Amino acid sequence: MYMVSNKLGHCAVTGSTLTLPCTFTPKRSFTEGNREVPLKIFRVGWCKGHEICQGMRPSVYDSSSPNNEPRYRYLGDLEGNCTLQISDAGKQDNETFRFRMEADNTAGHFTNTTGVKITVLDAVKMKISSSSNTSEFSSGQTVSLRCSASECTFTHLEVTWLKDGRVLPENGSTLHLSALTAKDSGNYTCGLKINMRPTQSDPFRLQVEVEDGASALPLVAGVVFGVLLLMITLILIIFIIKRYLCIFVHPNI
Repeated sequence: MYMVSNKLGHCAVTGSTLTLPCTFTPKRSFTEGNREVPLKIFRVGWCKGHEICQGMRPSVYDSSSPNNEPRYRYLGDLEGNCTLQISDAGKQDNETFRFRMEADNTAGHFTNTTGVKITVLDAVKMKISSSSNTSEFSSGQTVSLRCSASECTFTHLEVTWLKDGRVLPENGSTLHLSALTAKDSGNYTCGLKINMRPTQSDPFRLQVEVEDGASALPLVAGVVFGVLLLMITLILIIFIIKRYLCIFVHPNI
């Protein structure tokens, strides 16, 4: 059985790092005469621009070679993980990448001819979309803001999020906001961390409406606290006055 699983296409911005998640299930055995012969994978690799990667050429990564280009890092193994990481992506990576496995018998050789198409862009303007079809919310609600590009889909992005021009600590492609309050209202923007200025999105205006009961709650709490403080103060004053009167009237007590 041969099976390779990965996405058909990925996007990257020039200079960024791109990870191609990949898994494979190799053929475990083959029939020779009347007996079942086990197969063992001894070589894996990636190539680009060639449909069958014969001889792992043109090579991106070859597990049997000591001279692999450092930009291409194999994060997988010989068992079932064929993930490839590409660093400092450039125009030379605008290709279809294909994974190949080789066994100790040609019956186990296999190339994923479909491959993974890589598109490398100099810059792309990001946009923000909301998990709800609105930008107005009530206090206590939850919303997720997603930073994406219309041209293509990115994976494993490092994103910079800003609110009213101030950088937020989150760096994933999705910003989760829960238990919204009026303080969450503002203009949100996002962009790719590696190339922020040309990729920064248009502002997304988030408005949190505070309900009447919720807005009055702090005021009520403040009034109650003030009344309690006043009562405690009056009790202390009365106690002090009585104490002084007691000492004055009955000095020997």
